[in-house]
Parts: sequence; C-alpha cells; structure tokens
Amino acid sequence: MTANHRLSLPPARRWCRLLWVFWMVIVPLIAQEFTLLDALDDFPRYQRRSGISGSVNSVGSDTLNNLMALWGEGFRRRYPSVNFQVEGKGSSTAPPALMEGVAQIGPMSRLMSKDELDAFRQKMGFLPTAIPVALDALAIYVHNQNPLVSISLPELDAAFSVTHRGGLDRRLETWSDLGVTGVLGRYPLSLYGRNSASGTYGFFKMAALFGGDFQPRVKELPGSAAVVLSVSLEPASMGYAGIGYRAEGVRALHVSKDQGLPAVAPVAHRVVDGEYPLGRALYIYVVKPPSEMLPAVVEEFVQFILSYEGQRIVVKSGYIPLPRDVANTYRRAF
Repeated sequence: MTANHRLSLPPARRWCRLLWVFWMVIVPLIAQEFTLLDALDDFPRYQRRSGISGSVNSVGSDTLNNLMALWGEGFRRRYPSVNFQVEGKGSSTAPPALMEGVAQIGPMSRLMSKDELDAFRQKMGFLPTAIPVALDALAIYVHNQNPLVSISLPELDAAFSVTHRGGLDRRLETWSDLGVTGVLGRYPLSLYGRNSASGTYGFFKMAALFGGDFQPRVKELPGSAAVVLSVSLEPASMGYAGIGYRAEGVRALHVSKDQGLPAVAPVAHRVVDGEYPLGRALYIYVVKPPSEMLPAVVEEFVQFILSYEGQRIVVKSGYIPLPRDVANTYRRAF
C-alpha cells in the first residue's frame, strides 16, 4: 500500500476520527507539556558568565540533533561570540569525533559500547565522561488511520527480527497477524527503522529484539524524521523513532513488556517510573582528562543544558526533562 493507495474513511467517520484524535491524543499531550513545565519551577535559572567565547562542535546522534541545535541557539543568544555547529548522522559517529578532536560534544542516544570505551581509553589514556541530558520514549509509530492501539515486545520482535528471541516462534507478516481486520489486515507489514550508525537502531535491537538480528525487509533510513515521514505516507507501515519526532499523520502505539500484560503509553511519567518498556536516557559525552577542568565554553554549555532554560527546551521539543536531582548532581560535578 503506497501513498497513492491510501485507506479512506467516509466523511462522518473521518470527522469522528479527528475528534477522537484531538481529545484522546492532542489534549493529553498539551496537558502533559504544561505539567512538565510546571515541574521545572524548582530548576535553577541559568546565570550568564562573562568572558565565554570559542567554538563548540557537536557530532553524533540524529535523535538529539534538533535538541542540540535548539540548545546551541539558546546558548548563542547569551554568548553571541560563540561559534556552534551541529552534525547528527548517528550515535556511532560521536566516539571517533571526540577522539580525533573534531568535536567537543558527542551526543548519543545510548551509552558507549565496551568496544567504543576500550578504543577511547587506548587512544586517550582515560575514559570519556557521559552526562544524561534528557529522557526519551522510543515510540512505535503507525499511520493515524491504522486502528491498532497497542503492541507487545514479543510481537515487535516477531515482526522486525529473524531471530525471534522474544518468545513468539512465528514471524508476523501481515496486519491481520496483529489482529487488524478489514482491508488493512490483508496487507503485509511495511517496516521502517534506522541504520546501524544510529544509537536508536542499537537500542531497539537490544530492547525490542532481545539482542537479535533485524530481518532484511526492514527498510533502514538515515534519520528519525525520515522514518516518521515514511510511516505518515504509508497506511500499512510501522516504524520506530524517538518521541520528539512525533508528527502529523502518525500515532504512537502503547507498548507492553509481554503479551497479556497492560500496554503503556509513551508519556513522561511512565518513562520516569520505568513502566514504559522502551524508555531511555539521552546523553552527551565530553572529553575531560582526570584532574582537569572542561574548557570554559563547554562547561557553560553543559550548565545551560541542565538549567531551567535548557530543560525547558527539552519539554518544548517533545522530550522528557531529567529528574531535578539527577540534573543537580551532574550540574555540581562541573
């Protein structure tokens, strides 16, 4: 099923559907944003320092790309002489950029692997410093005309993987295998995901495929925005991307840890309390030799991210701010 062969609803049902989406999806999201902004009231406001200048280059995660750009804009408004550049081709590009001195900031949507840490220590003589900067719900997106409401991790595994480590011993191939009836049920699952350079790819592989392998029919795309766009144009499709990339034309499924267990919405309090099974932290890595200070411009950028102003950008971007105690701990560390 392609963009030229969309499922169509009668006008009356279409209006009912739009009203349902507004009251059940849009209104709760607006309420959640106001709640999250209220929760930031106890965060310290950022205090501008004098004498901050230089360059900050960020190389790494696509998931964090928009956040890094917005943080950079907010930082430069306070320090116009700072040059800020962002490149987001995937989390795996961060470690080499940090080691080679190409970047001072390495955003990653996962922690560095053992191999990446070993390579860093071998070259630099010490380990990089990881700083959590936001929380994310890795969302499972379907077209907004798709009636499916929820999916389990074993079902995701059976749809996306060839290894089936989640417990289902059969491959899910059509929408009817997920309980969808009608015309859509007869169509094969059209699956979208990220490429192997992405931290989102690695996180989904571990959390949803139980460390297994993707099947060849999963179409790998270089960016999260491309995944969401593809799903919005193809009613028989499903894909995964960070909740900050939610857009018109798609809907995020509720996810359960196993079949028969309650499915959980990808919303802030369910991520914070650990109930949403695809919740994760987002990080930046910096190069900080032992017993040395970070460069002043990098230290101030970290302080800005962990302040009220920085975490407000997190909320406005559709992500979830850090718990105050976590932000305070890392802010005091620099």
